[in-house]
Amino acid sequence: MEEVEARLGHIFSDKSLLDRALTHPSAVSGTDKRDKSYQRLEFLGDRVLGLTVADLLYRTMPADDEGTLSRRLSDLVRAETCAEVAAELDLGQAIKVGPSESRTVVGARASVLADLCEAVIGAIYLDAGWGAAEAFVTRLWLSRLAAGPALQRDAKSALQEWAQGRGLPTPVYRVSERTGPDHQPIFTMAVVIPGIEDGFGQGAAKRQAEIAAATFVLKREGVWPDDTKGGTP
Repeated sequence: MEEVEARLGHIFSDKSLLDRALTHPSAVSGTDKRDKSYQRLEFLGDRVLGLTVADLLYRTMPADDEGTLSRRLSDLVRAETCAEVAAELDLGQAIKVGPSESRTVVGARASVLADLCEAVIGAIYLDAGWGAAEAFVTRLWLSRLAAGPALQRDAKSALQEWAQGRGLPTPVYRVSERTGPDHQPIFTMAVVIPGIEDGFGQGAAKRQAEIAAATFVLKREGVWPDDTKGGTP
């Protein structure tokens, strides 16, 4: 549980909230599935996530009209995005499942990962209030706002396709540096492709930093338009 809290960047006052956020319905018997599993927390977290991201979009995208903001919001809070965040935080490895289920199998399902992400947000909100939940969402979603829907979702696959198209090996991602306290680490990841210069990216989780590194290489090599003027995303 302490390792999970470190990855989340939040130490729970009420540990039972985190325990419940990581409990799959299959691990609960009887009529208490909704209260003792992540189901109700998922409902709450979904609303907290939606409002936080909507507020971020409103404040950081002043040129966008209502329709554009709505499309951005839909993409950023969709199940696939939540599953990506949960995977970055390795929440699937911490899930509690029933005796007839496999934690490895259940914890790898995209739908379950999305549920875990929203449940954790709900748990943080109940444990420490709006400010803590907002800070958590902002830390993990702000780079996604800046990158845009297509970039944050497809950077790694786009880089792999580009490398294969040039006859280069599959990109390999390695930890270059880890800084910051245990409860709020910053990872610097290197993407290595023999034949071209390494690319680097930073993030609050390894996958987030990998996406940033892949995006950097794609822009540097002219595959994607460079709107960073040479800076690392």
